[in-house]
Amino acid sequence: MSRKRIYVAYTGGTIGMQHSEQGFVPVPGFLTDTVKKMPEFYRSEMPEFDIHEYHPVIDSSDMTPEHWRHIAEDIQQHYLNYDGFVVLHGTDTMAYTASALSFMLENLQKPVIITGSQIPLAQMRSDGQVNLLNALYLAANYPIAEVALFFNNQLFRGNRATKADASGFNAFASPNFPPLLEAGIHINLIAGQLNQTIDADPLTLASVVAQPISVVTLYPGISTDVIRNMTTAPLRALIIKSFGVGNAPQRPELLQILTDASARGLIIVNCTQCFKGKVNMQGYATGNALKQSGVISGYDMTLEATLTKLHYLLSKPLNPDAIRQQMQQDLRGELTAD
Repeated sequence: MSRKRIYVAYTGGTIGMQHSEQGFVPVPGFLTDTVKKMPEFYRSEMPEFDIHEYHPVIDSSDMTPEHWRHIAEDIQQHYLNYDGFVVLHGTDTMAYTASALSFMLENLQKPVIITGSQIPLAQMRSDGQVNLLNALYLAANYPIAEVALFFNNQLFRGNRATKADASGFNAFASPNFPPLLEAGIHINLIAGQLNQTIDADPLTLASVVAQPISVVTLYPGISTDVIRNMTTAPLRALIIKSFGVGNAPQRPELLQILTDASARGLIIVNCTQCFKGKVNMQGYATGNALKQSGVISGYDMTLEATLTKLHYLLSKPLNPDAIRQQMQQDLRGELTAD
């Protein structure tokens, strides 16, 4: 039986950086050279793999929807020649890219695993070696046909992950959905489903164009003018990070601003600012008032999933009502509606 082939896209990030007098810096070819010096990547149990380093590499803080499109196109162009894909990425916006790719790669039938590290691969005590080894091994031997994020021995659904620790190895969490898989002494499937067959429908790529979207986090005493200013053109969508299960001040002026903005076609999504849990706008009068103003529920979506899903839907020829409807539907496993 022939070994599986995995395509590795190194987009940038800490994992491939080299130490210099100015600190860690990206150096072309350094990641590939580092991997070649590590014999564990070439054991018989490992798949064959090819590394494609982006030039220039992208600092994850500079990541844009245009970069998402480039990564998605890269996967599409190599889709027929490989059994799975690993995307190496900086951790700061990794969850945004994982969420975006989950919507953009339509009819995905092969595993796409995004990973990286907190310490460069070439450095002592790097978590990059374990993360990359596992990502390659899982993509070949545990093919879960969706966009996933692997970090610290856990494989998360990409659009359910969020960065939870700025400096620890346990950098990511999936607060509202169990891991797809855990790679401990034994590899245990949890919420993931292995895909052994590929249907006849080819992978298609949804085009995503950068959209004017804003995010506001409510706080006690927030000015109505702040909200008003965030609902003006050319804005097409507003994410409100509300209190608790979706509550907000019941000031009549604020509710009227939201009502008028919704009537103009602005998509307003209510997400909880709590780390875990979901929005229920029917639980309290304050949440129900938002619903009456045209605000829709984000349920238990992460901010990353909500933002990238809005980019995805606003890039389609859909009217505001159709976008509101699909925002509240589970398209890629990103939300729990009930």
